Amino acid sequence: MRDIVIAGAGIAGLHTAEALRDAGFDGTVTLIGDEVHRPYSRPPLSKEVLTGKGTPKSLPLREEAAIDALELDLRLGRRAERLLAEEKAVLLDDGTRVDYDGLVIATGARARRPRTDLAGVHTLRTLEDAEAVRAAFARPGGHLVVVGAGFIGSEVAASARACGWEVTLVEAAPTPLTRVIDPRVGTVLTDLHRDNGVDVRLGVGVTGFEGKGRVERVLLADGSAIEASLVVVGLGVELNTDWLAGSGVKLDEGGAVLCDAQVATTVPDVYAVGDLASWTYPRYGGRVRLEHWTNAGEQAVVAAHNLLAGEGGTGRRDYTPVPYFWSDQYGMKIQLLGQAAPADTVEFVHGSPEDRKFVAFLGRSGMLIGVLGLRSTPKTMRYRRLVEEPTAWDDALAAAGFSPRR
Repeated sequence: MRDIVIAGAGIAGLHTAEALRDAGFDGTVTLIGDEVHRPYSRPPLSKEVLTGKGTPKSLPLREEAAIDALELDLRLGRRAERLLAEEKAVLLDDGTRVDYDGLVIATGARARRPRTDLAGVHTLRTLEDAEAVRAAFARPGGHLVVVGAGFIGSEVAASARACGWEVTLVEAAPTPLTRVIDPRVGTVLTDLHRDNGVDVRLGVGVTGFEGKGRVERVLLADGSAIEASLVVVGLGVELNTDWLAGSGVKLDEGGAVLCDAQVATTVPDVYAVGDLASWTYPRYGGRVRLEHWTNAGEQAVVAAHNLLAGEGGTGRRDYTPVPYFWSDQYGMKIQLLGQAAPADTVEFVHGSPEDRKFVAFLGRSGMLIGVLGLRSTPKTMRYRRLVEEPTAWDDALAAAGFSPRR
């Protein structure tokens, strides 16, 4: 194997390239990215960049010298257009053909856009997105409507409040982060927004936007409307896997790339990493797909190792991480190890929701499945081992020195 192509120049793609070089691969590594920027970190876009505490210069994942040392064939500002798996080639949007011996798919996702052409309605996924919203925040006294109380929406709401803007947060579900956090914990996050002056509207969807050339109001399903000088929509993502059509790489109904436990796809010598990879992981219900920063880096290392080991090679590894993510809102860090939903049991083993400082254990079917902390980083991380090693619920509580109230 002498030529490896990595389609996608985000954190997953860069970590794959680094892992290949760390493993001693000295062939050609071609890194293709549809943005013109060198790999940069996305988490600060909704936080430090919006509040003015971060700048584009603070975003690169690596110093330029470190990127140069990898000796990559960088194809930035170019999009993977088609995969010719039988010919082992990737076609780019400029007509260029890049041949490979091994391919890693890391093209990630794009923000799901609302159906409106009105100015002032934004998504937040790229550096350009963040700069546009930040420019608006520089004008004081505005009213932001955030549609969707997932991670991006919640962080944007917190950043807007830090910039002195009025904020209304609209979420169709009954609590924020419903997809990943148990509603009993989600209620705490609702209160956190309201503590900081956010008008939270839960259980109601958005039906449209009105304005003359520029957004002026957001229409809700209950018939009400919210005046708005700016809107940020955080309604999830669409996976960048369209270019794989007809290649033999199998996708699920949502467009995720189906991988085995070693993150190999259905096509020989082709692996997938990051937001778009759905891999076999029986411990968490059969298949898992994660959109978290830590997953992208950890998965890339396993993919690079297995690609170099070859199909059926010795020493190949299954990818069995402890899912981990964090979010910073209102100067408070929220962390989750494992899973938080669906859970049939929740116990606050340290602190309390009322104090806005706690560690919560989350259980399902008599087993610990996750640990969630608010403003409790050391205590939260202390329990990583319990999540990593299958731990019975009662044993987990005993390890925390917690006795359930009967």
